[in-house]
Amino acid sequence: MKSIRSRHARAIVVALAAGSLALTGCSKDGGSKNTKDESKSKTDAAAQSKPVVYGDTAASTGPAAEVPGAKPGGVINVYTQSDLSHMDPGQIYVSDAGQFSNLIHRGLTNFQEDAKGNLTVVGDIATDSGKSSDGGKTWTFTLKDGIKDQDGNAITSADVRHTIERQYSKVIFDGPSYIQTWLSGDDYRKALPDGPYKGKHLPDTVLATPDAKTVVFHFNQPRPDLPQALAMAGYSIVPAKQDTKEKYDKAPKALGPYKIAEYKPGKSIKLVKNTNWDPKTDVVRHQYVDGYDFTTTIDAPSQTKRLIADQGEAKNAIQFTDSVDPAQMQSVISDPAVNKRTVKGYQPYVWQLTFNLDRMKDKKVRDAITYALPNQSMIAADGGKYGGELAGGLFAPTLPGFDPNYDPFGKLKKPNGDIEKAKQLLKEAGVKEGTKLTYAYSNTPRGQKQMVIVKDALKKIGFDVQAQEKDRASYYEQIGKVDNPYDMYMTGWGQDWPSQSTVVTPVYDGTLVSDGASNYSHINDPQVNALIKEALTLEPQAAAKKWEEAHHRIVEEINPAAPVYYSKQIQLSGSNVGGVKYSTESSYIDINNLYLIQP
Repeated sequence: MKSIRSRHARAIVVALAAGSLALTGCSKDGGSKNTKDESKSKTDAAAQSKPVVYGDTAASTGPAAEVPGAKPGGVINVYTQSDLSHMDPGQIYVSDAGQFSNLIHRGLTNFQEDAKGNLTVVGDIATDSGKSSDGGKTWTFTLKDGIKDQDGNAITSADVRHTIERQYSKVIFDGPSYIQTWLSGDDYRKALPDGPYKGKHLPDTVLATPDAKTVVFHFNQPRPDLPQALAMAGYSIVPAKQDTKEKYDKAPKALGPYKIAEYKPGKSIKLVKNTNWDPKTDVVRHQYVDGYDFTTTIDAPSQTKRLIADQGEAKNAIQFTDSVDPAQMQSVISDPAVNKRTVKGYQPYVWQLTFNLDRMKDKKVRDAITYALPNQSMIAADGGKYGGELAGGLFAPTLPGFDPNYDPFGKLKKPNGDIEKAKQLLKEAGVKEGTKLTYAYSNTPRGQKQMVIVKDALKKIGFDVQAQEKDRASYYEQIGKVDNPYDMYMTGWGQDWPSQSTVVTPVYDGTLVSDGASNYSHINDPQVNALIKEALTLEPQAAAKKWEEAHHRIVEEINPAAPVYYSKQIQLSGSNVGGVKYSTESSYIDINNLYLIQP
């Protein structure tokens, strides 16, 4: 999922939109990490990188477990600094809309998260997480009884089919494309160019609905990740009879516990209870509060200031997908009463200095730059230890099986770079003093600070870096051109669900090098490509070993991108909001368990 401050990309997954919003952290923390903080981070990483479990019927049967101490009533105020990117499920591929989706939409599956952050894929409107057959090529889902939209219309398999098929139409242009591609290939739109809107459907050999309660997906190869892909907000249900095409983005019909009562574009959104949501059918969500009032005009500094003060309506407020303002971080962290109202954790993003392999052909040069980078200073420019942590590889701590000790470039021992090692490699490569390199960066405060750091570090090893500032809004578009004129650029990437497949495939698959795609380094290694192809057909546990093999080859033997840091998150909520915890799955406050302590 891409996010306003997160995953940006088109084709298959998404990258971190450079500088859309500054990541959080203490801007004064520019030194090396202390042992205590690092130890705790490794513990947190272990908690956030447990394997995902696929739940059966019992695990998918509602209602959701009660939150201890929860009370009904009241309205939670939601602070956000801009309008939602979309409200039509098919268009949702951004984190703010994904959070919002869990309040009003439902899909075939969803992620259930326990108190320790362990994830289980459960049936949402389906009775379980899906039953596979034919070696994983066929998946069958049975719908629960009692699923209705906000107007009381029963949801049937025809609505699920409609939801998938409308993704093929030109009405939908901004959402995920995994399932369409798996069903119909890269040119999936040709299979159903008008979607379901002119009465045509995908053949039963691809997508079948043998009765009102059954949906069957047929793929040409095993798709073990289907239950996780279906849990994406982008595949939430759009009832066929309620679909208003382009207009649906402003007035969607709810299946979840809340529905839209009022929407003022650019100003506010008011949610109230959906009386046709049946808690007995939902094992994930609650309906404790009477509603949510979104104000979409409050910037992060103002949000932080209000929540620190904790007066009036701010006591009932939360940050949605924005973070604590770095400039006020010390006020938050140093005050125990305020700090206890924060949630903290890893985000799924890895910042990396990506090399254009068409121009940067010598691995020794790429390795030299990787060694020379002062990762710790790069983190300090993005808020310090509350905003990021040294990265040893290209897999985030939120991925199953994350290894916190993986560090082939020795960054944990030398967080501010190894200049001598870098100089030795350049000497072996025969690189001349004063060699020019072009570095593209986004015109954000973070991008500008990090540009200076990169330029200074590479000057120490003999390079003349020509820094080229690019507009934030078009940054990824410019570096996403295969024939771009830049040697290096900062990119970020986050998984779409907790699987290495959603990192390695879009970013490092050599068959996906094209304008607008997410393979920004243009890596095209036959061995990596073969490992990707094999891993995609395996069950998650077996696939994980192949993904790790691919990861090691990418980082150690090719080095298309220097790992810099893992992103972290910190958010505030008001003192009257209960049920507050960090969500492993969303990387934000868990929106499913909130209530007001004093309604």
